[in-house]
Amino acid sequence: MKIACIGAGASGLCFAYKLQRSFEQFSLTIFEKNAEVGGVWFENRYPGCACDYPAHNYTFSWESKADWSSVYASAPEVKRYFEDFSKKNDLVRFCKFNSRVTKATWHDKEGRWWLNILPNNEDEYSDHFDIVVNACGVLNAYKWPQIPGIEKFDGLKIHSANWKEPGDLTASRVGLIGNGSSGQQLLEALQPRVKNLTVFIRQPTWVLGPFGEAPTDYAAEEIDDFKKKPGLLLEKRKKFESRVNSYFAICLKNSVEQTSLRTRLAERIKTKLRGQMIQKAEELFIPQYAVGCRRPTPGVKYVESLCAPNVDIVIGNIDRMTTTGIIDGKGHEHRIDVLICATGFDTTHRPHFPILGIEGRNLQDEWRDQAQAYLALAVARFPNYFVFYGPNNPFASGAFLSTIEAQADYTLKWCDRWQTENIHSFAPKFEAVEDFQTHASEVLQNTVWADSCNSWYKNGSDPKVISLWPGSGLHYIEAISSLRGDDWEVKYTGNRFSWLGNGFSQVEQDPECDLAYYIREQDDSELLSSRKKRRAIARGSRIDPKSLHVIG
Repeated sequence: MKIACIGAGASGLCFAYKLQRSFEQFSLTIFEKNAEVGGVWFENRYPGCACDYPAHNYTFSWESKADWSSVYASAPEVKRYFEDFSKKNDLVRFCKFNSRVTKATWHDKEGRWWLNILPNNEDEYSDHFDIVVNACGVLNAYKWPQIPGIEKFDGLKIHSANWKEPGDLTASRVGLIGNGSSGQQLLEALQPRVKNLTVFIRQPTWVLGPFGEAPTDYAAEEIDDFKKKPGLLLEKRKKFESRVNSYFAICLKNSVEQTSLRTRLAERIKTKLRGQMIQKAEELFIPQYAVGCRRPTPGVKYVESLCAPNVDIVIGNIDRMTTTGIIDGKGHEHRIDVLICATGFDTTHRPHFPILGIEGRNLQDEWRDQAQAYLALAVARFPNYFVFYGPNNPFASGAFLSTIEAQADYTLKWCDRWQTENIHSFAPKFEAVEDFQTHASEVLQNTVWADSCNSWYKNGSDPKVISLWPGSGLHYIEAISSLRGDDWEVKYTGNRFSWLGNGFSQVEQDPECDLAYYIREQDDSELLSSRKKRRAIARGSRIDPKSLHVIG
Protein backbone atom coordinates (compact mmCIF):
# COMPACT_ATOMS: atom_id res chain seq x y z
CA MET A 1 0.00 0.00 0.00
CA LYS A 2 1.57 3.23 -1.19
CA ILE A 3 0.21 6.43 0.35
CA ALA A 4 0.95 10.08 -0.29
CA CYS A 5 0.16 12.67 2.37
CA ILE A 6 0.31 16.35 1.43
CA GLY A 7 1.37 18.48 4.39
CA ALA A 8 3.38 17.89 7.57
CA GLY A 9 1.34 19.98 9.96
CA ALA A 10 -0.65 18.58 12.88
CA SER A 11 -2.96 16.46 10.72
CA GLY A 12 -0.20 15.01 8.53
CA LEU A 13 1.87 14.07 11.58
CA CYS A 14 -1.15 12.53 13.31
CA PHE A 15 -1.93 10.44 10.24
CA ALA A 16 1.68 9.28 9.92
CA TYR A 17 1.85 8.30 13.59
CA LYS A 18 -1.36 6.29 13.48
CA LEU A 19 -0.43 4.64 10.19
CA GLN A 20 2.95 3.39 11.43
CA ARG A 21 1.44 2.33 14.75
CA SER A 22 -1.25 0.10 13.21
CA PHE A 23 0.01 -1.00 9.79
CA GLU A 24 2.72 -3.07 8.19
CA GLN A 25 3.71 -3.38 4.53
CA PHE A 26 3.05 0.21 3.58
CA SER A 27 4.93 3.08 2.01
CA LEU A 28 4.24 6.66 3.10
CA THR A 29 5.59 9.88 1.64
CA ILE A 30 4.68 13.23 3.18
CA PHE A 31 5.22 16.11 0.77
CA GLU A 32 5.77 19.34 2.69
CA LYS A 33 6.23 22.69 0.93
CA ASN A 34 8.13 24.16 3.89
CA ALA A 35 11.58 23.27 5.24
CA GLU A 36 10.27 21.79 8.51
CA VAL A 37 7.20 20.21 10.11
CA GLY A 38 4.61 22.33 11.89
CA GLY A 39 2.31 23.69 9.19
CA VAL A 40 0.61 26.88 10.30
CA TRP A 41 2.90 27.03 13.36
CA PHE A 42 5.94 27.05 11.10
CA GLU A 43 4.53 29.84 8.93
CA ASN A 44 2.97 32.20 11.49
CA ARG A 45 5.66 34.29 13.20
CA TYR A 46 4.11 37.70 13.72
CA PRO A 47 4.63 39.57 17.02
CA GLY A 48 2.39 38.20 19.74
CA CYS A 49 1.51 35.06 17.79
CA ALA A 50 0.25 32.44 20.21
CA CYS A 51 -2.30 29.67 20.55
CA ASP A 52 -5.49 31.22 21.94
CA TYR A 53 -6.52 27.77 23.20
CA PRO A 54 -5.13 26.42 26.51
CA ALA A 55 -1.85 24.71 25.69
CA HIS A 56 -2.46 21.60 27.78
CA ASN A 57 -5.41 20.81 25.50
CA TYR A 58 -3.69 21.77 22.26
CA THR A 59 -1.99 18.39 22.15
CA PHE A 60 -2.83 14.98 20.81
CA SER A 61 -5.08 13.15 23.26
CA TRP A 62 -2.41 10.57 24.13
CA GLU A 63 0.62 12.89 23.99
CA SER A 64 0.38 15.40 26.82
CA LYS A 65 3.10 17.92 27.60
CA ALA A 66 3.62 18.71 31.27
CA ASP A 67 6.13 21.54 30.84
CA TRP A 68 4.22 24.16 28.84
CA SER A 69 5.64 27.46 30.01
CA SER A 70 2.29 29.26 30.10
CA VAL A 71 -1.44 28.71 29.89
CA TYR A 72 -1.51 29.98 26.28
CA ALA A 73 1.68 28.93 24.54
CA SER A 74 3.57 31.09 22.06
CA ALA A 75 3.80 30.03 18.42
CA PRO A 76 7.46 28.90 18.72
CA GLU A 77 6.58 26.71 21.69
CA VAL A 78 3.64 25.10 19.87
CA LYS A 79 5.86 24.51 16.84
CA ARG A 80 8.41 22.85 19.13
CA TYR A 81 5.71 20.47 20.42
CA PHE A 82 5.05 19.15 16.92
CA GLU A 83 8.78 19.00 16.16
CA ASP A 84 9.40 16.97 19.31
CA PHE A 85 6.46 14.70 18.51
CA SER A 86 7.78 14.01 15.00
CA LYS A 87 11.29 13.25 16.31
CA LYS A 88 10.09 11.02 19.14
CA ASN A 89 8.07 8.89 16.72
CA ASP A 90 10.59 9.03 13.86
CA LEU A 91 8.10 10.66 11.49
CA VAL A 92 10.62 12.86 9.70
CA ARG A 93 11.80 9.80 7.76
CA PHE A 94 8.53 9.94 5.82
CA CYS A 95 8.88 13.64 4.93
CA LYS A 96 10.12 15.23 1.74
CA PHE A 97 10.58 18.89 2.67
CA ASN A 98 10.64 21.86 0.31
CA SER A 99 8.50 19.80 -2.04
CA ARG A 100 5.28 21.22 -3.45
CA VAL A 101 2.60 19.07 -5.11
CA THR A 102 1.56 20.87 -8.31
CA LYS A 103 -1.00 18.43 -9.70
CA ALA A 104 -2.81 15.20 -8.80
CA THR A 105 -4.42 13.01 -11.48
CA TRP A 106 -6.54 9.89 -10.95
CA HIS A 107 -5.97 7.08 -13.46
CA ASP A 108 -9.05 4.89 -13.21
CA LYS A 109 -7.72 2.04 -15.32
CA GLU A 110 -4.68 1.73 -13.04
CA GLY A 111 -6.63 2.51 -9.87
CA ARG A 112 -4.01 4.94 -8.65
CA TRP A 113 -3.09 8.60 -8.37
CA TRP A 114 -0.21 10.27 -10.18
CA LEU A 115 1.25 13.31 -8.43
CA ASN A 116 3.46 15.99 -9.93
CA ILE A 117 5.99 17.18 -7.34
CA LEU A 118 8.20 20.24 -7.59
CA PRO A 119 11.11 20.32 -5.11
CA ASN A 120 12.86 23.62 -4.46
CA ASN A 121 15.69 24.23 -6.95
CA GLU A 122 15.09 20.89 -8.69
CA ASP A 123 13.17 19.62 -11.69
CA GLU A 124 9.55 18.55 -11.37
CA TYR A 125 8.90 14.82 -11.32
CA SER A 126 5.90 12.49 -10.98
CA ASP A 127 5.12 9.44 -8.87
CA HIS A 128 2.11 7.17 -8.36
CA PHE A 129 0.21 6.30 -5.18
CA ASP A 130 -2.70 4.06 -4.22
CA ILE A 131 -4.21 6.54 -1.77
CA VAL A 132 -3.81 10.31 -1.40
CA VAL A 133 -4.44 12.17 1.85
CA ASN A 134 -4.69 15.96 1.62
CA ALA A 135 -3.48 17.42 4.91
CA CYS A 136 -2.74 20.90 3.56
CA GLY A 137 -5.27 22.48 5.90
CA VAL A 138 -7.60 25.40 5.34
CA LEU A 139 -5.32 28.02 6.91
CA ASN A 140 -2.32 27.74 4.64
CA ALA A 141 -2.87 30.27 1.80
CA TYR A 142 -3.01 33.79 3.18
CA LYS A 143 -5.31 36.35 1.62
CA TRP A 144 -4.76 40.05 1.04
CA PRO A 145 -7.83 42.25 1.47
CA GLN A 146 -9.59 43.16 -1.77
CA ILE A 147 -9.11 46.92 -1.54
CA PRO A 148 -8.96 48.98 -4.73
CA GLY A 149 -5.53 50.57 -5.10
CA ILE A 150 -3.75 48.43 -2.52
CA GLU A 151 -0.99 47.84 -5.08
CA LYS A 152 -0.40 51.61 -5.30
CA PHE A 153 0.58 52.02 -1.65
CA ASP A 154 4.20 53.16 -1.45
CA GLY A 155 4.80 52.09 2.14
CA LEU A 156 5.65 48.69 3.57
CA LYS A 157 2.91 46.04 3.27
CA ILE A 158 3.03 42.98 5.56
CA HIS A 159 0.61 40.09 5.98
CA SER A 160 0.42 38.42 9.38
CA ALA A 161 0.81 34.96 7.80
CA ASN A 162 3.94 35.98 5.87
CA TRP A 163 5.60 38.15 8.47
CA LYS A 164 8.60 40.28 7.59
CA GLU A 165 10.05 42.24 10.49
CA PRO A 166 9.47 45.95 9.76
CA GLY A 167 12.24 47.18 12.05
CA ASP A 168 11.92 50.14 14.40
CA LEU A 169 8.34 51.49 14.42
CA THR A 170 8.64 54.10 17.16
CA ALA A 171 8.32 56.93 14.64
CA SER A 172 5.91 55.15 12.28
CA ARG A 173 2.23 55.48 11.56
CA VAL A 174 0.88 51.94 11.22
CA GLY A 175 -2.43 50.78 9.78
CA LEU A 176 -3.82 47.44 10.97
CA ILE A 177 -6.66 45.70 9.11
CA GLY A 178 -8.40 42.78 10.80
CA ASN A 179 -9.82 42.12 14.27
CA GLY A 180 -9.87 38.34 14.46
CA SER A 181 -7.51 36.38 16.68
CA SER A 182 -4.36 37.38 14.75
CA GLY A 183 -5.45 41.01 14.53
CA GLN A 184 -6.08 41.17 18.25
CA GLN A 185 -2.71 39.61 19.08
CA LEU A 186 -0.95 42.03 16.73
CA LEU A 187 -2.81 44.98 18.21
CA GLU A 188 -1.65 44.10 21.70
CA ALA A 189 1.97 43.50 20.56
CA LEU A 190 2.31 46.55 18.30
CA GLN A 191 0.50 49.23 20.27
CA PRO A 192 3.43 49.94 22.65
CA ARG A 193 5.95 49.93 19.76
CA VAL A 194 4.47 52.47 17.34
CA LYS A 195 3.95 56.21 17.15
CA ASN A 196 0.37 55.81 15.99
CA LEU A 197 -1.77 52.76 15.21
CA THR A 198 -4.93 53.09 13.14
CA VAL A 199 -7.12 50.01 13.41
CA PHE A 200 -9.63 49.41 10.64
CA ILE A 201 -12.61 47.34 11.78
CA ARG A 202 -15.24 46.28 9.25
CA GLN A 203 -17.47 44.66 11.86
CA PRO A 204 -17.20 44.46 15.66
CA THR A 205 -16.41 41.15 17.30
CA TRP A 206 -17.49 39.60 20.57
CA VAL A 207 -14.71 39.51 23.15
CA LEU A 208 -15.16 36.37 25.22
CA GLY A 209 -12.19 36.66 27.54
CA PRO A 210 -10.02 33.60 28.25
CA PHE A 211 -11.46 30.30 27.04
CA GLY A 212 -10.00 28.67 30.13
CA GLU A 213 -7.70 30.15 32.75
CA ALA A 214 -6.42 33.70 32.70
CA PRO A 215 -3.17 34.13 30.74
CA THR A 216 -0.24 33.47 33.04
CA ASP A 217 3.12 31.73 33.15
CA TYR A 218 3.34 28.49 35.07
CA ALA A 219 5.57 28.49 38.12
CA ALA A 220 8.32 25.87 38.31
CA GLU A 221 6.44 24.21 41.18
CA GLU A 222 3.29 23.87 39.07
CA ILE A 223 5.19 22.29 36.20
CA ASP A 224 6.86 19.91 38.61
CA ASP A 225 3.44 18.91 39.99
CA PHE A 226 2.13 18.25 36.47
CA LYS A 227 5.08 15.91 35.91
CA LYS A 228 5.03 14.06 39.23
CA LYS A 229 1.53 14.02 40.72
CA PRO A 230 -0.43 11.11 39.22
CA GLY A 231 -3.66 12.18 37.58
CA LEU A 232 -3.23 15.94 38.15
CA LEU A 233 -2.54 16.89 34.55
CA LEU A 234 -5.10 14.42 33.20
CA GLU A 235 -7.78 15.92 35.45
CA LYS A 236 -6.89 19.42 34.27
CA ARG A 237 -7.05 18.42 30.59
CA LYS A 238 -10.33 16.53 30.97
CA LYS A 239 -11.96 19.42 32.79
CA PHE A 240 -11.25 21.89 30.00
CA GLU A 241 -12.09 19.38 27.26
CA SER A 242 -15.45 18.78 28.93
CA ARG A 243 -16.01 22.50 28.86
CA VAL A 244 -15.30 22.65 25.13
CA ASN A 245 -17.54 19.67 24.50
CA SER A 246 -20.44 21.41 26.23
CA TYR A 247 -20.25 24.46 23.96
CA PHE A 248 -22.76 23.49 21.26
CA ALA A 249 -25.82 24.56 23.27
CA ILE A 250 -24.47 28.13 23.08
CA CYS A 251 -24.49 27.83 19.28
CA LEU A 252 -28.24 27.31 19.00
CA LYS A 253 -30.32 30.38 18.15
CA ASN A 254 -32.14 31.87 21.13
CA SER A 255 -31.10 29.06 23.46
CA VAL A 256 -30.96 29.77 27.18
CA GLU A 257 -27.17 29.35 27.06
CA GLN A 258 -26.78 31.77 24.13
CA THR A 259 -29.02 34.42 25.73
CA SER A 260 -27.26 34.13 29.07
CA LEU A 261 -23.78 34.38 27.57
CA ARG A 262 -24.70 37.33 25.36
CA THR A 263 -26.12 39.26 28.31
CA ARG A 264 -23.11 38.49 30.50
CA LEU A 265 -20.56 39.49 27.84
CA ALA A 266 -22.37 42.74 27.03
CA GLU A 267 -22.41 43.72 30.69
CA ARG A 268 -18.74 42.87 31.11
CA ILE A 269 -17.77 44.96 28.06
CA LYS A 270 -19.86 47.91 29.30
CA THR A 271 -18.06 47.71 32.63
CA LYS A 272 -14.68 47.78 30.91
CA LEU A 273 -15.74 50.77 28.81
CA ARG A 274 -16.79 52.96 31.71
CA GLY A 275 -14.52 55.97 31.80
CA GLN A 276 -13.08 55.28 28.35
CA MET A 277 -13.50 58.26 26.05
CA ILE A 278 -14.37 56.40 22.85
CA GLN A 279 -17.09 57.67 20.56
CA LYS A 280 -19.81 55.10 19.85
CA ALA A 281 -18.05 52.68 22.18
CA GLU A 282 -20.88 50.19 22.49
CA GLU A 283 -21.40 50.12 18.71
CA LEU A 284 -17.73 49.19 18.36
CA PHE A 285 -17.48 46.56 21.09
CA ILE A 286 -20.97 45.01 21.32
CA PRO A 287 -21.97 43.36 18.03
CA GLN A 288 -25.57 42.98 16.93
CA TYR A 289 -25.08 39.39 15.80
CA ALA A 290 -25.15 36.34 18.07
CA VAL A 291 -22.15 35.26 20.11
CA GLY A 292 -20.23 32.63 18.12
CA CYS A 293 -21.42 33.68 14.64
CA ARG A 294 -17.76 34.55 14.02
CA ARG A 295 -15.00 32.46 15.54
CA PRO A 296 -14.77 33.35 19.23
CA THR A 297 -11.56 35.07 20.36
CA PRO A 298 -10.33 35.65 23.92
CA GLY A 299 -9.30 39.29 23.34
CA VAL A 300 -7.94 39.48 26.87
CA LYS A 301 -6.46 42.99 26.44
CA TYR A 302 -8.37 43.92 23.28
CA VAL A 303 -10.50 46.68 24.78
CA GLU A 304 -7.59 48.15 26.74
CA SER A 305 -5.33 48.18 23.66
CA LEU A 306 -7.96 49.87 21.50
CA CYS A 307 -8.43 52.49 24.21
CA ALA A 308 -4.70 53.43 24.27
CA PRO A 309 -3.97 57.09 23.44
CA ASN A 310 -1.89 56.25 20.34
CA VAL A 311 -4.65 54.13 18.78
CA ASP A 312 -7.28 55.44 16.35
CA ILE A 313 -10.29 53.34 15.37
CA VAL A 314 -12.04 53.40 12.00
CA ILE A 315 -15.32 51.47 11.76
CA GLY A 316 -16.82 50.28 8.48
CA ASN A 317 -15.66 49.40 5.00
CA ILE A 318 -12.52 50.77 3.36
CA ASP A 319 -13.16 52.61 0.10
CA ARG A 320 -9.69 52.49 -1.46
CA MET A 321 -5.99 52.98 -0.91
CA THR A 322 -3.68 55.70 -2.17
CA THR A 323 0.10 55.92 -2.36
CA THR A 324 0.14 57.38 1.15
CA GLY A 325 -2.71 55.81 3.03
CA ILE A 326 -6.29 54.54 3.28
CA ILE A 327 -9.56 56.24 2.32
CA ASP A 328 -12.37 55.08 4.58
CA GLY A 329 -16.03 54.68 3.66
CA LYS A 330 -16.75 58.30 4.56
CA GLY A 331 -14.04 59.63 2.28
CA HIS A 332 -11.50 60.49 4.99
CA GLU A 333 -7.86 59.69 4.31
CA HIS A 334 -5.72 58.07 7.00
CA ARG A 335 -2.02 58.50 6.24
CA ILE A 336 0.18 55.57 7.20
CA ASP A 337 3.78 54.45 6.70
CA VAL A 338 3.23 50.72 7.21
CA LEU A 339 0.19 48.55 6.38
CA ILE A 340 -0.28 45.32 8.32
CA CYS A 341 -3.04 42.96 7.19
CA ALA A 342 -4.39 40.32 9.55
CA THR A 343 -7.02 39.38 7.00
CA GLY A 344 -6.82 35.63 7.22
CA PHE A 345 -6.69 32.95 4.59
CA ASP A 346 -8.46 31.58 1.57
CA THR A 347 -10.97 29.38 3.39
CA THR A 348 -13.02 28.29 0.38
CA HIS A 349 -11.52 24.77 0.66
CA ARG A 350 -10.63 24.90 -3.04
CA PRO A 351 -7.28 23.14 -3.50
CA HIS A 352 -4.39 25.33 -4.64
CA PHE A 353 -3.33 22.88 -7.33
CA PRO A 354 -5.38 20.86 -9.86
CA ILE A 355 -6.83 17.61 -8.53
CA LEU A 356 -8.33 15.63 -11.41
CA GLY A 357 -10.73 12.85 -10.46
CA ILE A 358 -12.98 10.56 -12.51
CA GLU A 359 -13.48 11.76 -16.11
CA GLY A 360 -10.89 14.47 -15.51
CA ARG A 361 -13.09 16.49 -13.17
CA ASN A 362 -11.01 19.21 -11.50
CA LEU A 363 -11.81 19.67 -7.83
CA GLN A 364 -10.89 23.32 -8.21
CA ASP A 365 -13.84 23.68 -10.60
CA GLU A 366 -16.17 21.39 -8.65
CA TRP A 367 -15.68 23.54 -5.56
CA ARG A 368 -15.56 26.92 -7.31
CA ASP A 369 -19.01 28.04 -6.09
CA GLN A 370 -19.49 25.77 -3.10
CA ALA A 371 -17.30 23.08 -1.57
CA GLN A 372 -19.22 19.90 -0.79
CA ALA A 373 -17.73 16.84 0.87
CA TYR A 374 -18.81 13.65 2.54
CA LEU A 375 -18.64 14.15 6.32
CA ALA A 376 -15.83 16.72 5.86
CA LEU A 377 -13.32 14.10 4.70
CA ALA A 378 -14.00 12.63 1.23
CA VAL A 379 -15.34 13.73 -2.16
CA ALA A 380 -17.70 12.05 -4.63
CA ARG A 381 -16.02 11.09 -7.94
CA PHE A 382 -12.54 11.46 -6.40
CA PRO A 383 -11.60 7.89 -5.45
CA ASN A 384 -9.04 6.89 -2.83
CA TYR A 385 -8.80 10.53 -1.78
CA PHE A 386 -9.23 11.96 1.72
CA VAL A 387 -9.00 15.46 3.10
CA PHE A 388 -8.50 16.60 6.67
CA TYR A 389 -10.99 19.21 8.00
CA GLY A 390 -12.74 19.61 4.70
CA PRO A 391 -16.07 21.39 4.11
CA ASN A 392 -18.45 21.12 7.10
CA ASN A 393 -15.67 20.36 9.58
CA PRO A 394 -16.65 21.12 13.22
CA PHE A 395 -14.31 24.11 13.49
CA ALA A 396 -16.73 26.05 15.69
CA SER A 397 -18.08 23.38 18.01
CA GLY A 398 -15.34 21.00 19.04
CA ALA A 399 -11.73 20.43 20.01
CA PHE A 400 -9.56 20.81 16.91
CA LEU A 401 -6.93 18.11 17.45
CA SER A 402 -9.51 15.58 18.66
CA THR A 403 -11.29 16.04 15.33
CA ILE A 404 -8.04 15.40 13.48
CA GLU A 405 -7.52 12.16 15.39
CA ALA A 406 -11.02 10.94 14.51
CA GLN A 407 -10.51 11.78 10.83
CA ALA A 408 -7.19 9.93 10.78
CA ASP A 409 -8.87 6.87 12.31
CA TYR A 410 -11.65 6.95 9.71
CA THR A 411 -9.20 7.28 6.82
CA LEU A 412 -7.10 4.38 8.10
CA LYS A 413 -10.14 2.12 8.37
CA TRP A 414 -10.56 2.54 4.61
CA CYS A 415 -6.82 2.00 4.12
CA ASP A 416 -7.19 -1.29 5.99
CA ARG A 417 -10.03 -2.37 3.70
CA TRP A 418 -7.99 -1.42 0.63
CA GLN A 419 -5.00 -3.39 1.87
CA THR A 420 -6.94 -6.55 2.79
CA GLU A 421 -9.90 -6.81 0.38
CA ASN A 422 -8.43 -6.40 -3.14
CA ILE A 423 -10.26 -3.11 -3.57
CA HIS A 424 -9.56 -1.12 -6.72
CA SER A 425 -11.13 2.14 -5.53
CA PHE A 426 -13.66 3.70 -3.20
CA ALA A 427 -15.43 7.07 -3.21
CA PRO A 428 -18.55 8.40 -1.51
CA LYS A 429 -21.71 8.25 -3.61
CA PHE A 430 -22.85 11.55 -5.07
CA GLU A 431 -26.37 11.09 -3.64
CA ALA A 432 -24.91 10.46 -0.17
CA VAL A 433 -23.06 13.78 -0.34
CA GLU A 434 -26.21 15.55 -1.53
CA ASP A 435 -28.31 14.05 1.28
CA PHE A 436 -25.73 15.09 3.85
CA GLN A 437 -25.57 18.64 2.49
CA THR A 438 -29.37 18.95 2.61
CA HIS A 439 -29.49 17.77 6.21
CA ALA A 440 -26.60 19.97 7.28
CA SER A 441 -28.09 23.07 5.65
CA GLU A 442 -31.42 22.59 7.43
CA VAL A 443 -29.82 22.13 10.86
CA LEU A 444 -27.33 24.98 10.45
CA GLN A 445 -30.06 27.54 9.75
CA ASN A 446 -31.11 27.13 13.39
CA THR A 447 -27.66 27.98 14.72
CA VAL A 448 -25.93 31.27 15.51
CA TRP A 449 -23.65 30.70 12.52
CA ALA A 450 -26.57 31.66 10.24
CA ASP A 451 -26.72 35.13 11.80
CA SER A 452 -25.59 38.24 9.91
CA CYS A 453 -21.85 38.40 10.39
CA ASN A 454 -18.70 38.28 8.28
CA SER A 455 -17.16 34.90 8.98
CA TRP A 456 -14.73 32.52 7.33
CA TYR A 457 -17.21 29.78 8.17
CA LYS A 458 -19.40 31.05 5.33
CA ASN A 459 -19.28 30.97 1.56
CA GLY A 460 -18.21 34.45 0.46
CA SER A 461 -20.49 34.51 -2.59
CA ASP A 462 -23.49 33.07 -0.72
CA PRO A 463 -23.48 33.78 3.03
CA LYS A 464 -26.41 31.39 3.52
CA VAL A 465 -24.02 28.51 2.84
CA ILE A 466 -22.30 27.64 6.11
CA SER A 467 -19.36 25.27 5.94
CA LEU A 468 -19.60 23.83 9.44
CA TRP A 469 -20.66 20.56 11.00
CA PRO A 470 -24.38 20.50 11.95
CA GLY A 471 -23.73 19.57 15.54
CA SER A 472 -21.15 19.40 18.29
CA GLY A 473 -17.60 18.13 18.06
CA LEU A 474 -18.52 14.97 19.97
CA HIS A 475 -21.47 14.52 17.61
CA TYR A 476 -18.99 14.54 14.70
CA ILE A 477 -16.61 12.09 16.36
CA GLU A 478 -19.51 9.68 16.92
CA ALA A 479 -20.76 10.17 13.34
CA ILE A 480 -17.47 9.07 11.79
CA SER A 481 -16.61 6.37 14.32
CA SER A 482 -17.61 3.63 11.86
CA LEU A 483 -17.76 3.22 8.09
CA ARG A 484 -21.16 3.43 6.42
CA GLY A 485 -20.40 1.19 3.47
CA ASP A 486 -23.75 1.87 1.77
CA ASP A 487 -22.69 5.52 1.30
CA TRP A 488 -19.72 4.48 -0.86
CA GLU A 489 -19.06 3.27 -4.39
CA VAL A 490 -16.57 0.41 -4.05
CA LYS A 491 -14.89 -1.22 -7.05
CA TYR A 492 -12.83 -4.40 -6.80
CA THR A 493 -9.89 -5.79 -8.71
CA GLY A 494 -11.33 -9.07 -9.99
CA ASN A 495 -13.70 -11.14 -7.87
CA ARG A 496 -14.73 -9.27 -4.75
CA PHE A 497 -14.29 -12.44 -2.68
CA SER A 498 -10.82 -13.35 -3.90
CA TRP A 499 -9.50 -11.85 -0.67
CA LEU A 500 -10.69 -15.06 1.00
CA GLY A 501 -7.54 -16.65 -0.40
CA ASN A 502 -6.69 -20.34 0.00
CA GLY A 503 -8.92 -21.12 2.96
CA PHE A 504 -6.43 -20.59 5.76
CA SER A 505 -7.19 -17.80 8.24
CA GLN A 506 -4.73 -15.05 9.04
CA VAL A 507 -4.66 -16.32 12.63
CA GLU A 508 -3.46 -19.74 11.45
CA GLN A 509 -0.67 -18.17 9.42
CA ASP A 510 0.52 -15.70 12.05
CA PRO A 511 2.94 -17.31 14.57
CA GLU A 512 2.14 -14.61 17.13
CA CYS A 513 -1.55 -15.56 17.27
CA ASP A 514 -3.32 -17.95 19.65
CA LEU A 515 -5.34 -20.53 17.70
CA ALA A 516 -7.92 -20.67 20.51
CA TYR A 517 -8.03 -16.96 21.30
CA TYR A 518 -11.81 -16.94 21.73
CA ILE A 519 -11.81 -19.44 24.60
CA ARG A 520 -11.94 -17.47 27.87
CA GLU A 521 -13.16 -17.54 31.46
CA GLN A 522 -15.63 -14.66 31.13
CA ASP A 523 -17.39 -12.74 28.37
CA ASP A 524 -15.20 -9.71 27.74
CA SER A 525 -16.10 -9.50 24.06
CA GLU A 526 -16.96 -6.24 22.31
CA LEU A 527 -20.45 -4.91 22.93
CA LEU A 528 -22.43 -4.87 19.71
CA SER A 529 -25.07 -2.17 20.08
CA SER A 530 -24.07 1.44 19.48
CA ARG A 531 -25.48 2.58 22.82
CA LYS A 532 -23.68 0.04 24.99
CA LYS A 533 -20.48 0.33 22.97
CA ARG A 534 -20.51 4.11 23.42
CA ARG A 535 -21.10 3.83 27.16
CA ALA A 536 -18.22 1.38 27.53
CA ILE A 537 -15.84 3.67 25.64
CA ALA A 538 -16.92 6.94 27.27
CA ARG A 539 -17.62 5.68 30.79
CA GLY A 540 -16.50 8.08 33.52
CA SER A 541 -17.55 10.80 35.91
CA ARG A 542 -18.94 14.12 34.69
CA ILE A 543 -17.80 17.60 35.56
CA ASP A 544 -20.28 19.75 37.48
CA PRO A 545 -22.54 21.04 34.66
CA LYS A 546 -22.82 24.46 36.32
CA SER A 547 -19.16 25.10 35.56
CA LEU A 548 -19.17 24.04 31.93
CA HIS A 549 -20.66 27.10 30.20
CA VAL A 550 -18.73 29.71 32.15
CA ILE A 551 -16.46 31.58 29.75
CA GLY A 552 -13.87 34.13 30.80
